[in-house]
Amino acid sequence: SIDAIVERANEFLSSHPNPSGQTLFGRGWNQDYFTSEVCLVNRHDLDRISTDFPIVFSRACGHVVSVNSKAMEVLGITAAPPLIEGGQIDLDPDGNPIGIFRENAIGLLSPLQVPFSIEDRVNLIKQVSAIANRYGITSVQTNDLTIGTPDGHDLEEAYRRYASDNPTVRIYHQVSFSDLEALQNRIRDGYHQNEHDFNQYGPLKIFVDGSLGARTAFMRTPYQDDPSTQGIQCMSQDVLNTWVNTADAGRIQIAIHAIGDGAMAQVLDAYQTVIKTENNHRHGIVHCQITDLPLLQRFQALDILAYVQPIFLHYDMHMVIDRVGETLASTSYAFKTMEDLGLHVAYGTDSPVEGLNVFHNIHCAIHRQDLKDYPENGFYPSEKVDLETAIDVYTIGSAYASFDENRKGRLLPGYFADLVVVDQPIFSMDLSQIKDVQVLMTMVNGQVVYTR
Repeated sequence: SIDAIVERANEFLSSHPNPSGQTLFGRGWNQDYFTSEVCLVNRHDLDRISTDFPIVFSRACGHVVSVNSKAMEVLGITAAPPLIEGGQIDLDPDGNPIGIFRENAIGLLSPLQVPFSIEDRVNLIKQVSAIANRYGITSVQTNDLTIGTPDGHDLEEAYRRYASDNPTVRIYHQVSFSDLEALQNRIRDGYHQNEHDFNQYGPLKIFVDGSLGARTAFMRTPYQDDPSTQGIQCMSQDVLNTWVNTADAGRIQIAIHAIGDGAMAQVLDAYQTVIKTENNHRHGIVHCQITDLPLLQRFQALDILAYVQPIFLHYDMHMVIDRVGETLASTSYAFKTMEDLGLHVAYGTDSPVEGLNVFHNIHCAIHRQDLKDYPENGFYPSEKVDLETAIDVYTIGSAYASFDENRKGRLLPGYFADLVVVDQPIFSMDLSQIKDVQVLMTMVNGQVVYTR
């Protein structure tokens, strides 16, 4: 509830006083989980925590951010907020901003960021790597870098230092850019700079819509539970085509966030301008949630990679029919159809939107249930995959997405010695218990990096 958010923030501030008035950041609220009134958090709610310093609390998806009145004051956003292409600042009935920022409008909050030193960033990467190792994760694909910004420069240097000092997770960056010129400059100067087995530069990362939970995913038709909107199209077709053509001409892989069926159609249209015979650069779409068969057949025809998060079903199955209707819901999160069509698929968790637990993700893929085992036979059970498929997609499928299928994703001679030991024989156990499997040991590059 909103009351619980206020209470938790006040508890944190009681042990972490803020005399210098730095911005307080938080993430993870989800209005669909509220037990009282189901509404987005606004500035009046966060003013109950403090009006003395800025507060910035992001929804779990990261596509809606709420701020308090002090943050709006510091930013100079008053009764007439700016119009943002591909974004939105919500207003009350009197036309005043209520502290809710969506999609591209979130960029206006950047002046509130608290600076981190490069050493702070290295330490944070090491801490999160240790958490990943605890869950048996030895490689990640991550969208941390935005090149063309001072913050991006420092974070890039932090990853270089991390890779040179006993790293425990292999990093494959999905890289954002501040603007098209920054991408062009990076291609000119060399996209893959100072690469290392533990610090590789992968695809250009682009966002063309938002999230289903926030109703900012871009749909071809209005939301069933809010006919006033089809979501937010964060980038026009012409602009997207320019980005895609620039990266492809520079021989750069592309991964584009698209959740709604309208967003995926837009991305496929853009990819069709550069893929004439084969998808040699392995361009892909991240999330691929709201689909029908013709959309997935377009994936197949162009050989587009699908980066998929089965764990999203844990939450989404409880609201997707309300959002898009039963017909479209029945063809979405189509894990089995993707396999039947022979798509290249890679599973992940989209942390920190969801946690890093691999076996929670596998549970959702093979049972199509939430983490409380609901519904009994699974959500549209014809889209279940078997355990072997789920593990293959997580391992060799993800290795393919980073051009690493000949050196990781399998336990074979000559491949990296990245492996895990788990506490149960997963291919012979009762699969109803798969989500409870624990990692006993993780090895990276032949070195044990975690023992339970």
